[in-house]
Formats: sequence, structure tokens, C-alpha cells
Amino acid sequence: MAVIDPVAIKKDFPIFERPVHGKRLVYLDSASSSQKPRSVIEAMNCYYETTHANVHRGVYEIAERATRRYEAARASVARFIGAASPAEVVFTKNVTEAINLVAYSWGRANLRAGDVVVLTEMEHHANLVPWLALKAERGIELRYIPVTDDGLLDLGRLDETLDGAKLLCVASVSNVLGTINPVTELAAAAHAAGALVLVDGAQQAPHMPTDVSATGCDFFGLTGHKMLGPTGIGALWARRELLEAMPPFLCGGEMIRDVRLDGFSTNDVPWKFEAGTPPIAEAVGLDAAVAYLHGLGMEAVRQHERSLTAYALAALREAHPDLVIHGHPSADRRGGVISFVYKDVHPHDLSQVLDQAGVCVRAGHHCAKPLMRRLGVGATARASFSVYNDESDVDALVAALADADQLFSL
Repeated sequence: MAVIDPVAIKKDFPIFERPVHGKRLVYLDSASSSQKPRSVIEAMNCYYETTHANVHRGVYEIAERATRRYEAARASVARFIGAASPAEVVFTKNVTEAINLVAYSWGRANLRAGDVVVLTEMEHHANLVPWLALKAERGIELRYIPVTDDGLLDLGRLDETLDGAKLLCVASVSNVLGTINPVTELAAAAHAAGALVLVDGAQQAPHMPTDVSATGCDFFGLTGHKMLGPTGIGALWARRELLEAMPPFLCGGEMIRDVRLDGFSTNDVPWKFEAGTPPIAEAVGLDAAVAYLHGLGMEAVRQHERSLTAYALAALREAHPDLVIHGHPSADRRGGVISFVYKDVHPHDLSQVLDQAGVCVRAGHHCAKPLMRRLGVGATARASFSVYNDESDVDALVAALADADQLFSL
């Protein structure tokens, strides 16, 4: 297995050449949005400079070239996540839109009053609010898998919770706790109960190997800007037979096969769900991001981030024993995300002080207010890692926290 060299990797990311407040940039907010390697930026620039035209419609050379690059990106994403066919990959703006597509299309076609959707207490709002909206509209029942005190899902009553359910929705990795959930086990239990499975893969796809076929899920969403790619593009993977049966999400443009004054027919999947001009340049950028991650090797990416998370947990606990770190204590059970509370300092204040040292951490509820309430806090500070982070970045965080301690002790 290849070994990640973050010092060499960091040179591929132009943003790290620029200081912040006279300090080197220590970017620890990749769970929110990752930085972009030069190859992604150059791929998008090259597309705009040499190839731009609308896809699927023009028969002139650059239009056909643009179409090939757009569809090549779809094929790359399909290979990256283990999809059986590129036709199972629908481009969306992000994972939020991917989940909304399922809720509005599959959900409204298949769920009626009293039908059960199972969620977890650790879901991002993107995998919660669409189902709350459907509950208000259709009267569906929502059930929740609880979270244990050490940040894991409590599966003690899983069979009872899934009894009669139509759908299970679960994040494969928590964006707050870093918890790696047993998606394969959950999918098997859900299918045994007759339910389909939707996985929010926003925090999985950038950081560890992904194989949707082996996982056994039915829907899987990812977002490009968290996986070294551009903003404005993500993807929904779904089993083809489900996509074939689902009605369109948005209407107009590329999603049609024929239109008459008395009706219309839809295009084949996946274009059936891609109304209007798609994010072509962003797809080209995502293709380059996938190539970059593939070149590193996702097993190596996971091992690097597991080791760095273990180092960070130990360093933070040793240097700041009064720090409250939420989630499981073992890096083997979590991704590269560490949410913490520092004494009685508000996370926003702490984040601003750390910024003066060039250290970027997230502060807030992380779009997971129900989980914040379960943890008994209004907000946390969150440090999260990617392939360009190393132990020196963790050391910078530890040192900046020491400086913050002196400031807030005055």
C-alpha cells in the first residue's frame, strides 16, 4: 500500500502558498469543504479556455468534446464508488440535492401516511429536513436510532425500529463525531425488514474506500467540494431499477425525450434527472479530483487520516486535559473529525482566536442541531483533516489552544 506524504501533497495545493495573518495556513476544516489541488483548477481552466460548449446537443467539434468530458467524469465517479454502470450516477449540485432528489422523487411516489422512515440522531440536516418536510406533507412516521454516550449508534433495538419501515437513512460517517457507522450491517438489517437504504456518503467518499455494491445500499450521495473537487457538483448513485421507476425531480431541458402540447416523455436515466444545462466545468473538475484521490489510493488515504486522528486525539488530551472531545475515543471507530468544547469559551470566540495563529477550525452546530441537543451543547469547535494535513498541523492547533488559554484566562 502506498504511503501518503502530506508535505509533498501540500505543494499541489496553491492555497497553502499564501500566509494568513502572517502565519502559514493550517487548514483544519475539510469536513466542511476541502481545498483544491492545482490539477483540479487547471482542468477547469483548460475546459473553459479550449472546450466550453453545451453538452449532448451540439454536433460541432467542441460541443462533442465537452460532452465526452462530461460523460467521462460520470464514468470516473462510477468507478470510484464501485457502481455497476455510469447510468446509475446522477449529477447533482451536492449531496443535499441528491438526498432531496430521493425524498421528492422516490419518497413522494412511494410513501403514504403512516409509512415509516428510519433515521439516526446523528444525521446532518440534509438527511433530516427533507424527511421532516415529507412528514408534514404526507404524515409519514419518522423513527430514530439513538446515539450512545461514546458516540456510536445504539443498535440494541434495531429490529424493532426497522419493523415495517420503508426506508433507512444514515450517514456513513458523522460530520460531528467522526463515527464510522456499520453501514453494511445496517443495510442487511434494513433489507431483511423490507426497507431500502439511503446513505449520506459526504464524509466517506473523500476519506476511505467506497463500494456501493458491496455495502448493499440502494441510494448513496456524495459531494464534490468535500473530495478535493469544485463546489456546485455532487452525485446521487442509485440502483438502476429504482431510477427507472422514479419520476423526474426537475423538468425541462435535457430530461425530456419528447414534448407535446398535451404531455411529455422523459429521457433515459441518468439524464432523466439532469434538467437544464448541467455543471459541465464542475464535472471536469470533479473528474480531476477523483483522479487525484485515485492516484493516492483510498486505502492509503484512510490509513493516513486514521493515524493522524489518533495522534491528534492523544496530543489534545495530553496538552489540554480539560478539553471535552465528543465521540468515540478510538481513531479506529472514527474518521478524521474531532469536535470539542474548550472550557466555557464559546466555539465562535475560540475559532476567531485560533484564526489569528493561521489555524482554521469550524465553530457552530455543524448542521446537526438534534445531535447538539443530544450532546448537551449548543455548539462545538471542530477540527477535520484531509490528505494535506500532517502532525505539524495538529501541533499548531495544540499550540494555538495554549495561546487561547492564556488569552481567556486574563
